[in-house]
Amino acid sequence: MKAKPAAAPRPSRARARARSTSIAAFVVLAALVPTTASASGTQEVEAELPYVCALPSGQLPATVRVAAEFPARAEVGEAFTPSGVTTTVELPEEAVADLAGRGAAEVRAATRLDVGVAQNAATARASWRGGAEPVALPESGPLTLVTRGDVPSVAGRGDGDLTFSAGSLAIDLTLAAADGTAPGTATADSGSVSDSSSGSDSGSGSLTVDCTLAEDAPGQGLLATVPVGTGTGAPSGSASPSGPAGTSGAPDDGQPDGRGDRQPERQSERSPKVLENTPGTAPDRDDVPPCRYDEQHPPTDVSLNAYVTGYANVKKLKGAAYLPPSCVLIEQGVPVPGPPDPDYLIFDTVSYANFHYQERRQTPPFEATFLSFDFAPVKATMVLEQTDTMRIDSRMKMSMTDFSTTTDTYVRAPLVLHVLDLEVNGTPLDVGSECRTETSLVSEDPDPANFPGDHLVLYGRGELLIGQPATGYLLLSGGVLAGEATIPAFTGCGTDGEDLDRLLTASVSGPGNLIKQVQGQTCAIAAPVFPSPTNEGQCTEDLQPYEIPVAEH
Repeated sequence: MKAKPAAAPRPSRARARARSTSIAAFVVLAALVPTTASASGTQEVEAELPYVCALPSGQLPATVRVAAEFPARAEVGEAFTPSGVTTTVELPEEAVADLAGRGAAEVRAATRLDVGVAQNAATARASWRGGAEPVALPESGPLTLVTRGDVPSVAGRGDGDLTFSAGSLAIDLTLAAADGTAPGTATADSGSVSDSSSGSDSGSGSLTVDCTLAEDAPGQGLLATVPVGTGTGAPSGSASPSGPAGTSGAPDDGQPDGRGDRQPERQSERSPKVLENTPGTAPDRDDVPPCRYDEQHPPTDVSLNAYVTGYANVKKLKGAAYLPPSCVLIEQGVPVPGPPDPDYLIFDTVSYANFHYQERRQTPPFEATFLSFDFAPVKATMVLEQTDTMRIDSRMKMSMTDFSTTTDTYVRAPLVLHVLDLEVNGTPLDVGSECRTETSLVSEDPDPANFPGDHLVLYGRGELLIGQPATGYLLLSGGVLAGEATIPAFTGCGTDGEDLDRLLTASVSGPGNLIKQVQGQTCAIAAPVFPSPTNEGQCTEDLQPYEIPVAEH
């Protein structure tokens, strides 16, 4: 992330009230931005690459643009995560005709881009996943799909340029008719994401499009180069061949290439390390609030509890605020049969949840700090407060052919942002006790007819293949939930007749703020699983969640 430095304030002989207002504006702009790398420490990359995609009508050309931010360089063993990753796919007009011919009026896309990571002669592979909101099929011209999502962290094992190259691309499309139902059905959920594990057409409401990098792709799909250690190579986001010879977008899973007289074991040790989760350390249990049921909140047979943590972007400030581990009490619903589908067995589950902190439905207070001009520290203390119960809608789809399952989960949370304190260089600035957003954080809901009103929407998808561990998000085991929100205008900020609402609103409020939340493994109160030599712990002895998750950028 990059933050633009503010201009240094000039001395002024204005009245004290004007000075306090200027300080307030300074705090608003700075307090929500954590300390980040300077602008010179990052490189912005945007690569445009030709692909060939397999659609029902045949092999069609497509254009894929990948945008991201990488560090300008890294140390040996230092893990980093490419940020702001956006994948834009432009499918030709023939593809639109294919989808329209299947009865689709709109599509929701999820992308899986295979990215080769190479250093010297050693390689590894990472999967960059992204998701998007539904888009209508254009009446003419190409179809443009823009997805955003999470990417793994990477660490170089030695000195030398670390290169990232695009490889194969899979596009999972969920199709919806004009009335919002899946083509050929009357009751399918237009907000669900279909099963894509088969890599092909998996039902009338879904389609997976497999794409390969064109042979004439510049730089064999090169996206970026990050110098590591004492190497002198310069960072490059251009699609020109600056990586090691033989590097391509389809590496060999981190194994050495075996060319010449290289020693495979030593090369494997130097292969770039791909981490599925952003590196970090879980807080000590003493540093997180308790998360247990009590006399005021007695558990039931379906009670769960879990910790959640994450980051929330403030787009206007090009920064993010860290949300510390917070306790959530969950009442799990009973699965009921979903809409009929000849290819899937479908079950829907509705659960409900509340934050639980000191008998209040809110997160613990969290601080965001910033060191402005290298000398003036500012700090804001905030909480997220519920205005109503959170609703969790999950749809599980089991394929009748290979018994693979996908589970799509939407969390709808009415949450206002409450600013408790602001400080400049240790001096408090009084914002009053009622400084908060006018309404809940607002997301575009995929089903507004059934879920009106202002609320945040977070989405997660879990996949389970027979004989393999589950991946993605599931309510019981946790995982990553993500969404995008508009921060509303602020109200009630300021004391002694000084109105700070407009300053906060102008500096912070607005659309396009990404939120990424990580939920840990739940503890099932009625059937707790304690740590043992044969089981991973799910509950502590006093029935708190055993796992404290780590936030991911």
